[in-house]
Amino acid sequence: MPSPAGDDLGPEIFAEVARALFAQGDVQHTLQKIVDLAVETIDGCDHAGISFLKGTTGSTPAASDGIPITVDAIQYETGEGPCLSAIREHEVFESGNLPLETRWPHFAARAARETGITSMLSFRLFVAGDTLGALNLYSKAPAAFDERSRTVGLVFAAHAAIALATAVHAEQMDEALQSRDLIGQAKGILMAREGVTADEAFDMLRRASQRLNVKLRQVAGEMVESAGPAPEIPPA
Repeated sequence: MPSPAGDDLGPEIFAEVARALFAQGDVQHTLQKIVDLAVETIDGCDHAGISFLKGTTGSTPAASDGIPITVDAIQYETGEGPCLSAIREHEVFESGNLPLETRWPHFAARAARETGITSMLSFRLFVAGDTLGALNLYSKAPAAFDERSRTVGLVFAAHAAIALATAVHAEQMDEALQSRDLIGQAKGILMAREGVTADEAFDMLRRASQRLNVKLRQVAGEMVESAGPAPEIPPA
């Protein structure tokens, strides 16, 4: 586990961070580990969260506690704030005095008033496809983040983005394998029931998917579920 934020953060600490992140496996555990380690690792960080922006819809899939969720909800409602700017403009955004902040007039004073947060530091994360994200750090202290916080945060965000991308890819591969298995089972059911070839069975599933406007995996899954368990074969 990383040393407290006040200790010297050498390469070995970031190696521990990287190992801890990659050990999580699935996306949700990786996201949660990122925010928990950010609070432990980065100077001035009292709370941390990850924001996703898909199209124009924002979400906070992981947070160290309830504060980031509340702050982010205000950003999504007003359509402005450090994390949205970090995502949209591909830069690091910081504010050390939200009550007096002028860059996000609809967000800043309200967030400070409703949550007590005074300082924010946001780093863009590359996620996947058309989903973009940001790692956001929060503190109730004014000017909580210094140059060291920004430097450590940049390296931390890079590790976090790689770990997250790896977890997303692993989940996608697992889903693809599960889809292939389901489609194979559904094809087998159609071949036995309709007396068709494997290619004809797949074409039947594909046409059903198009007609119902649902994914092929969903059509296959419903067919397998409706077929019920395979009959038990009595012992010889």
